[in-house]
Amino acid sequence: MLNVTSLLDPRGLRWPIVVGVCVLVLFQVGGTVGVSHNQVGHRGLDALSIAIAVVGPLSLPALKRWPRQVLWFVVAITLIYLLRGYTYGPVFASLAIATVATVAIGYRATAWAGLSTVFIGKFGLQGPMLDEPWSWTWVSGVVAWSLLVLAVGEVIRIRRERISASRRARAESNRRRANEERLQIARELHDVVAHHISLINVQAGVALHIVDRRPQQAQTALEAIKDASKEALVELRSLVGLLRDEADVAPLNPSGSLASLDDLVERSQHAGLAVRKSTEGLVRPLPSAVELAAVRIVQEAITNVVRHSGAQSADVTLRYDVTALTVTVEDGGRGFSPSETDGTGLVGMGERAEALGGSLEIDAGPAGGVRVRAVLPLRSEP
Repeated sequence: MLNVTSLLDPRGLRWPIVVGVCVLVLFQVGGTVGVSHNQVGHRGLDALSIAIAVVGPLSLPALKRWPRQVLWFVVAITLIYLLRGYTYGPVFASLAIATVATVAIGYRATAWAGLSTVFIGKFGLQGPMLDEPWSWTWVSGVVAWSLLVLAVGEVIRIRRERISASRRARAESNRRRANEERLQIARELHDVVAHHISLINVQAGVALHIVDRRPQQAQTALEAIKDASKEALVELRSLVGLLRDEADVAPLNPSGSLASLDDLVERSQHAGLAVRKSTEGLVRPLPSAVELAAVRIVQEAITNVVRHSGAQSADVTLRYDVTALTVTVEDGGRGFSPSETDGTGLVGMGERAEALGGSLEIDAGPAGGVRVRAVLPLRSEP
């Protein structure tokens, strides 16, 4: 039999619909002819009755474009069939399918009005036109049949709405996840570029200042610039690899781990900042998200020290607790206020800590500089 949901498919007429319409035509014509031999007191079948049994199914594929118009057309030909006094049979299948499809699309009032028109027209006009006696049993059967058709339509409509809502929710979830991934990549790019460019800027200024008087030290500064730029390119290439298709080869090296802090300390020393790293507690492997957040927070804190504090040294402390990793960066410079920076790096540090369920504090250090303290839980809370 014809699939009602296929009639609601907006992608055009398909072979299953054509086959379904042909089957429905044969069912209505053959069934009506078959039951006409067992019913007495009704008008015999003629060309009009056969035409009604044929054009009803043929009009159903237009439901997806003109649902209300098709329903009223089927209501009209069905009412003509009834008022002509033809035998009852499967000719009413077209009306049932049109009603169910109209309710499923959302035109519930039209469907109710259509069935009410058939009901009122039949029982309101049968006396003057057909002079048939009332049968309350038959009336009750018609009412039950109508309510069943409407109920099926409501079930299909609710199912379609749930499927549509589920698709919208999945699409919204995918968009939100994509936005979060883009934000994460943008944060990584900012941290990598800002740190290395700051070191390169400092070393370039040193090289320009001493290139004539102390060329040997200028060469050391240029080598530090070369190393910093190379490291920046490596990390940028790793981040860009995240944007490749799944078929491409993913970057093999981790984008950030606590082991890379030793390289960060060495590069900072080349930039003229003496960084001392110390650890407290039992050193052990941590979740990759915690290690990456710790590295980026230290990286951004060191970048701010180089660019704004004027300090000659900084202390980085990693304290391993049972439930959290505490990262502290202190310098002995003149300090700086958040208004002196672009603000993006400080916001990024806070977001990294909050994403893991932790916290970030930036205040004055004991030596007069700035102290950055981040608490990163090892098991983040949702």
